[in-house]
Amino acid sequence: MHANQHKNVGPTGRFLRILSISAMLTALVAFVELQPDDRNADWLAYGGNKAGNRYSPLTQINPGNVSQLKVAWEYDAAKLPAGIAAPRRPMEIQCQPIIVNGILYGTTPHLSLFALKADTGEELWRFDPFTGGTPRFHANRGVMFWEDGGDKRILYTAGNHLCAVDAATGKLVQGFGDAGKVDLSEGVTGRPGRENDKLSVDATSPGVIYKDILVIGSRVSEYGDAAPGHIRAFDIRTGKLKWTFHTVPEPGEPGHDTWPENAWKRIGGANNWAGMVLDEKRGAVYFGTGSPSVDFYGADREGKNLYANCVISLNAETGKMNWYYQTVHHDLWDRDISCQPNLLTVTHKGSNGKPRKIDAVAQATKDGLLFLLDRDTGKPLFPVKERPALTDYHLPGEQPWPTQPFPTKPAPFSRQNFTESEITDRTPEAHAFVKEKFSQTRSGNKYMPPSKEGSLYLGIGGGAEWGGNAADPEGILYQNANEMVWDLKMMDYNGRGGTKQAAASPGQAVYMRNCAACHRADRQGSGQEYPSLVQVGNRMPKDEIANIIKSGRGRMPSFQHISDQERYELVAFLTNPEAKAPVSENHSASEAPTEAKSAFPYIPPYINNGWTRFFDPDGYPAIKPPWGTLNAIDLNTGEYLWRVPLGEFPELAKKGVPITGTENYGGPIVTAGGLVFIAGTKDEKIRAFDRKTGKTVWEYQLPAGGFATPATYMVNGKQYVVIAAGGAKNGHKPGGKYIAFALP
Repeated sequence: MHANQHKNVGPTGRFLRILSISAMLTALVAFVELQPDDRNADWLAYGGNKAGNRYSPLTQINPGNVSQLKVAWEYDAAKLPAGIAAPRRPMEIQCQPIIVNGILYGTTPHLSLFALKADTGEELWRFDPFTGGTPRFHANRGVMFWEDGGDKRILYTAGNHLCAVDAATGKLVQGFGDAGKVDLSEGVTGRPGRENDKLSVDATSPGVIYKDILVIGSRVSEYGDAAPGHIRAFDIRTGKLKWTFHTVPEPGEPGHDTWPENAWKRIGGANNWAGMVLDEKRGAVYFGTGSPSVDFYGADREGKNLYANCVISLNAETGKMNWYYQTVHHDLWDRDISCQPNLLTVTHKGSNGKPRKIDAVAQATKDGLLFLLDRDTGKPLFPVKERPALTDYHLPGEQPWPTQPFPTKPAPFSRQNFTESEITDRTPEAHAFVKEKFSQTRSGNKYMPPSKEGSLYLGIGGGAEWGGNAADPEGILYQNANEMVWDLKMMDYNGRGGTKQAAASPGQAVYMRNCAACHRADRQGSGQEYPSLVQVGNRMPKDEIANIIKSGRGRMPSFQHISDQERYELVAFLTNPEAKAPVSENHSASEAPTEAKSAFPYIPPYINNGWTRFFDPDGYPAIKPPWGTLNAIDLNTGEYLWRVPLGEFPELAKKGVPITGTENYGGPIVTAGGLVFIAGTKDEKIRAFDRKTGKTVWEYQLPAGGFATPATYMVNGKQYVVIAAGGAKNGHKPGGKYIAFALP
């Protein structure tokens, strides 16, 4: 503007000009502060990043405006691929999607993979892994992304295959494995006389990617037919197996002497099913393992049983072990490490008394303990004591380990024992009902060896669940927890207490060896995850039952080790349990062999009565509230900052009952904006909590339960929060939608 153009502007004109310049300066500052990379913030991996922090640096949504969140888009993921029949039992969604360059990748209840525009929910493509094959449905918690120049791939598991899919087209990458797929049974060895493809091996949680190496765990059976829980690495370009780490050590390997000599031939499990994390700078992968097979009975696997129930660090390039730390010795309680570790940095006093930064790995457990370990050595940063454990009153032949590790800090985030003082007092009738059962059953110590008389435990189902936890850069960990009592009773394998007797038919013998541990000896089941099989023949045809046994569905793995003859006998028993079928010359229905210590599948003399929760007569937990909590724990000091109930029962709230919390599945995320987002509750809501106080600052009623972990990201300067509302879990109504929220 020339000087003479300022003439005759006047006061109003000058004010508007100043206002215009001010607005431009504000916009310029905002533009400078919001660099192009910040306008599109991704959620690149399961857990948000490879460290599993579930932390986002985004600040657009904060406690001051979160109440304004609205639904930005919805995506219906429940539609079935062409030619695939709907399963009779609805499938849930446990997937936390990833967001890369404005594209959201996730999975459907039926394990199709899809790509959406992350700002609108518009579908770009969908890939069906079972085209031309037999569907094998199971939970899937996330996918992996890898790129090298123009080569961009999504890798995820469906059935017994690891699939590599072109991120741009949704087509299989033909140069990977066998036309885009790798059989997950590859590298699973050590079962004499059994082919690999007869073992049930899949993966419900994604692995991690280091350079051109994909490291992954697996889900296997938890019974005598369990495959070993080997950790494996595959070449991400070719799909070829690069290395294998044996979690049940074979002869000559460290830890082999913590098992009976030939246990590696017949004992499986000790698998990483909950996911893993990666320190790229160190080139180290960290993960937790589950219990050995079989759950709840270990007489034929005496010893500490390394590397079951361990936090382990491996060299990602070679598979060589850096260190291990065992959280349960000789597990008799199915206390798998049930979630990813979390890599964070804390401030602790050094040997000179001065504060120092320490790279740590935090591992939460099913029984509500939190182990904080040095990332380089595996040594605890807070003292851990080996406390005496019960070793008497056990099943014949059992040799319980005499001590168990217990961290002195932080305090447990869920209760450890069910005592008389913890019996529900919700109503006098509920109290009386639970007390009567309590007086007739062993309780009061988390390390009671399982027995035929029955025991009441906390920590069989969490404590911490597979949703994991979140951590911010200040070293604060946010952990949700369950408080549920479980009723465990052991029986000899054919379900008849006391003296062992022969099964009535070959099919019943097959059932007791393979099915009763989940569906109970009386076939009554244990909730929706383990449905009743009474009169199952009236609900589905025999061929469908046989296909489910062979291929698996949901939490149920495939039972491919069962021969065609045994499957026929099992289906005959399930559809007509009263029939006295003759015993064939090849398949005896007699009691389980007690000396088949080198045989596979291993047949234990005792099994459990199914995964049975203990409820009062009205269906509420037998223990006093809270029944679910969200916790903020300062891992610099080991102290709790806050603890609040998570979830509510609306019908109890209407009666004036304070918020009780509910059982919850799925985990939290935390943001630099000062919020913790979490769904997963029985009341089917997603909530935001103030990160500093634990106060609920927003909630939304989902159309179905959000039994997954949210994700948050930014596209074109707008922050979104997305959750899979799949429902279906534990008898909830089915859903199938992904729902994204944003500010108006």
